Parts: sequence; structure tokens; C-alpha cells
Amino acid sequence: MKKIIGILLLSLLAASCSNDDSDMISIDNPEISLNIPSGFPELNTFVSQNKPTKYGVELGKKLFSEKRFSADNTISCSTCHIQENAFADGHAQAIGIQGRIGLRNTPSIQNLAFMKFYNWDGSKLQLENQPLVPIITHEEMDSSILEVIGKIKDDAVYKDLFKKAFGDENITPDRIFKSIAQFEYTLISANSKYDKVKRNEVSFTASELQGYQTFQQKCASCHAGELFTDQSFRNIGFPINKDTNEAGRGRVTGIPSDFMSFRIPTLRNIEYTAPYGSFGQFADLESVINYFDNGVLDAGNLDPIFKNNGKRIPLTEEEKNNLIAFMKTLSDSEFLEN
Repeated sequence: MKKIIGILLLSLLAASCSNDDSDMISIDNPEISLNIPSGFPELNTFVSQNKPTKYGVELGKKLFSEKRFSADNTISCSTCHIQENAFADGHAQAIGIQGRIGLRNTPSIQNLAFMKFYNWDGSKLQLENQPLVPIITHEEMDSSILEVIGKIKDDAVYKDLFKKAFGDENITPDRIFKSIAQFEYTLISANSKYDKVKRNEVSFTASELQGYQTFQQKCASCHAGELFTDQSFRNIGFPINKDTNEAGRGRVTGIPSDFMSFRIPTLRNIEYTAPYGSFGQFADLESVINYFDNGVLDAGNLDPIFKNNGKRIPLTEEEKNNLIAFMKTLSDSEFLEN
């Protein structure tokens, strides 16, 4: 009888230890609460399925800067997505291994947790599915996820981080993609001068205020809301990329009316993300605004905003200067430095 009682006590103790271990994993890797700014849209529905955690984000940040993702170990995500450039790279088109030139301009990555689409053509709806694209693209990393895993699977630091983030050392494609997405979900920019004005902490200058008024009249229908994009796809008559692989949103949907339509980019931190356009058609903000004023290219699916207004957005020189002054209030210096 004593032997039976002893066995039962040992079983209970083992169960208790097992529960404690499970709790420790949960306690040691707490969820990170995203600070959602006032007025921002709802989170992407996939965020709730992959909530950022302490070690998930730490792992994702390390993987984001991992050059072994590329075939020749020279290119990481952070090579093209440079934080001081609001995670853009300053090039007209992305540059991959061996100096290969990509199809499109490197987009900034900020406030991705609130976005419905990713990439210029919206080819990805879930951030966890996006990292594979640069890994396998010939002009970018030209590798494979299995090759990446083969390079890092014996790395003691990664083994430790995967264990802390996911409970064991097993390195899988799903875990790699999830952790990178967790890191990217935390990249929230909402502390620009514009945001401080909204919080009544500072005031616009006269030029910035006039620029904001011009923006509301002539730009806000596309660059709407606190993300400064309505997340729509539009053909706004920009110069066309002559690469035959390019078709904009039409590349994804196959619908002729989507030809050369691209996702409206955010204007947050726009001061730091030049050149502008899907393949860096414009060197600076002045060039973009002058192009709108002078008249855009016509097209059968040209957005009605241009189609119905003589293919242009008329602006005086004063309005242009004030508009640029306002757009610079969307710069978030803390976001660029952290």
C-alpha cells in the first residue's frame, strides 16, 4: 500500500513539474502589447494568430539582419530595409546579390500590422507569407528556405532563441516566417510632428498648416487616414516600367483594368524614402509634385481623380512648397533611430 501511495505522489509531482515547465515557457516569453495609436485602423486579422512575444521579436530581429538568407551570404532583409531610411534603401530599384537589379523600388516597412496588402502589387495578404519572396527571387537573395535552414540549424545562438520563442530548438520555415513577422508587427511609427500636433503638444508653422490644407483638398482622397494611404490600387499615370515582367496589380489578378495599378504608398516618413514610385521614377518630392502639376500619362484605366481633371493636380509654386513642408511633418525621428 505504501508503495502504491509513493508511486501516486511521484506521479503527481511529475505532473506538477510538467505544468510548471509549461507555465515557465509562457511566463518567460510574454506577449508584447502593441501600442495602437489613436485613429489607426484595426490590426490585420492575421496578427491575432501570431502575436508578438519577447523572444519571437528578438529572434525575428536577428533573422531580419541574417545575411545567410542569401545564396552568397551578402544580403539580409536589413540590407535593403535600412532603418534610418524608414526601412527603404535609397535606390531606385532593389539591389540583390552580385549587384542584380530588382524589378521594383524597395518599399518602406512601417505600420505593417495595420495593412491589408503587402508588396507593390498586393500579392501577399499575410505578412508571414512575405519573407519567402525575397529569399527565392533571383534578383534578390536567390536562395531557398531549406538552404537557409541548413546554414543556421547548428548555430547555438539560434538554437537558444528558437527554444525560448517556440519551446524547443526545432528550426522550421513556419517559425522563421512567424518570428520575422512578429518583429515587423512592432515597427509602428506614430510620433511625428503631425502626431504631436494632433495631441496638442506642438503647433504647425504657417507653411505647414497651409500645406496640410492643400493636402486635405488635393491628396487626402488617396493618402487617407492615419496611415496616409487608403490601401487601394490605382493607376495614377506615372512613367511606366518598360520591363516586360511588370504589370502592377494586373500581375496578380490578371484583370486588364488592374494593369499598372499599384498600392498607394504611405506618406509617413516620406522625407526619408526617396526615390519615389514603383521603380524609383522620381528622385525627390519636388519631382513627384511637379509631375502631378504638369500632367500624368493617360491610360484606359487612369484613376478618375486624374481622368476627370485634365490628367493633373494643379498646384501653385507656393502650394507645392507648403505641401512639402507638411509632408515633412510626417517624419518620425524616434522611429528611424530605435
